[in-house]
Amino acid sequence: MPTPARTSRRDIVAAGRDLVEAEGLEGLTMQRVATAVGVRAPSLYKHVSSRGALVKLIVEDVVADLAASLEGRGRTGDAGDDLAVLATVFRDFARAHPETYRLIFSPLPEDWRPDPDRLAEASRPVLEATTALAGSDRALDAARTVTAWAHGFVSMELADAFRLGGDVDRAFGFGVASLVDALSRSVPAR
Repeated sequence: MPTPARTSRRDIVAAGRDLVEAEGLEGLTMQRVATAVGVRAPSLYKHVSSRGALVKLIVEDVVADLAASLEGRGRTGDAGDDLAVLATVFRDFARAHPETYRLIFSPLPEDWRPDPDRLAEASRPVLEATTALAGSDRALDAARTVTAWAHGFVSMELADAFRLGGDVDRAFGFGVASLVDALSRSVPAR
């Protein structure tokens, strides 16, 4: 009778996420993950083919968590309010998981990047809100604009780059309101 597996892919990904969150991507090694899950490093390769494959699984897990956080949020019936809720959820997620959040937007090797379908699923709530605000012809452009602004804001916040004083939460609200206003006015006349 074969011996039971001492770990699982799920445990390995969770341990990898914990390591990345604690020490950044440079802290992620197969040996350290193996130690965290209680096996020898060669045993990991039964579940994950390489460090790059593990990074991809971690990023996909983070994207799935972000998608779950966004799903069902921002359904107030007002597209501007919906987008504000989604932007706040996005920001809260990034602040709660700063190192693994950064992986989503990192310039990783192509085979380490998440499957585009997973990214599309995470983007769906934002696309729905931007469709309602800017129209279906401009929804993708609007969603990219919102995501780029939110990511830039959060990245600066995580880097402690807002050093001129003032209320950062108020600035975030101002940015969201400005985007909502601009997107609402971008619908072409019929």
